[in-house]
Amino acid sequence: MRNESANVAPLAARVAAAFAKSSFAPMELLLVDDGSTDDTWQQILAARRELSDLRAVRHAASVGQSAALWTGFKASRADIIATLDGDLQNDPADLPRLLKQLQDCDMVCGVRANRADSFVRRASSQIARSARKLVLGVDFADAGCNLRVFRRSVLETLPAFDGIHRFMPILAHNAGAIVKEVPVAHHPRTQGKSKYGIWNRLGRGVCDLLMVRWFLKRQIGRTAARNQSGLNPLAAEKLAPSSNIAAIL
Repeated sequence: MRNESANVAPLAARVAAAFAKSSFAPMELLLVDDGSTDDTWQQILAARRELSDLRAVRHAASVGQSAALWTGFKASRADIIATLDGDLQNDPADLPRLLKQLQDCDMVCGVRANRADSFVRRASSQIARSARKLVLGVDFADAGCNLRVFRRSVLETLPAFDGIHRFMPILAHNAGAIVKEVPVAHHPRTQGKSKYGIWNRLGRGVCDLLMVRWFLKRQIGRTAARNQSGLNPLAAEKLAPSSNIAAIL
């Protein structure tokens, strides 16, 4: 979360409500403040006083979404990790449904149905998808959706770099993980301002795309990642109702 003061309390409450009647418990909720200049951090501390399962993590200065996610990954303690953005456009109520889908795969990624964004943002996402398919040779419907759940073992296959949040499904798939996509809700932003625009994503996106292409060709991928029995080593035991869940926002 960066400068998302008004979204902290409702987001924490909605995550807690999503798991209150769920069989996926206990869980820990991590809120990562990426160097906010408003009172986001104070709101996170206030939310922590209300929710015993909430943990607060803070960057002294903003280092970006990928770094904030990676900080959350490292701070989390569970075998199953769930992520979503802090702007309330992702719906926490979708998380238990995604977790149920994790029974037979390593990662489940949301696809924003009826996406509540401007035409320009939706068009730029379609262009980015076409570019990824052309350059990387793999197609995911919505690699930019950060509503995801995955096994912790997936992290062992991923390189840490600024921009990884846009390529996690692709990198995991190339390393041999079984990745599934399912439709999820998407809501318009009602508080705060988006940190992304066309011009601050275009140049970075092109550079990241070329770098990921280079990495994928050198990553120890599907064939080498499978053991002698032909089973995917990333596939862990089936998700039990008592499994711990870490939500990184």
